[in-house]
Amino acid sequence: MSKAFYPGSFDPAHNGHIDVATRASKLFDEVIVGVYDAPPKTLMFDTDERVELFEEALDGIGNVVVTPFTGLAPAVAKEVGADVILRGLRAAYDFEQEFEMSLMWRNLSPDVDVICMMSALEHQFIYSSRIKEVARLGGRIDNLVPKHINAAILERLD
Repeated sequence: MSKAFYPGSFDPAHNGHIDVATRASKLFDEVIVGVYDAPPKTLMFDTDERVELFEEALDGIGNVVVTPFTGLAPAVAKEVGADVILRGLRAAYDFEQEFEMSLMWRNLSPDVDVICMMSALEHQFIYSSRIKEVARLGGRIDNLVPKHINAAILERLD
């Protein structure tokens, strides 16, 4: 049984994240989306909210589980029995960052591989931080996130 661990802060999950998780659900028997409990950044949503928002976005996809996690991604991947850590790539900047991170993860756990999926073309420019910035400045984000996440962001900013 092949299992992938897809870690991230997902603050908030956007259409690019959802696309990667959905496509991965067709390649792996199980995908575990790990919502990082303590990322070193300022968050808009707490961990439970981020888990709930991502779960709702993936409603109906039976082989994807969304759960919080703490600690090193390779250690968590091993704990949940994942064969691989899944990452999404948008552009050159992502490649450099993900390449360095995957080397560190392979150093920590050589038996856990890292697989990167290219983001769909229409999601190449989507970043959670940019979504929050645009929303704070009154810009339109409803085409970048599911409706319930758009509503949650707008409610948080009121």
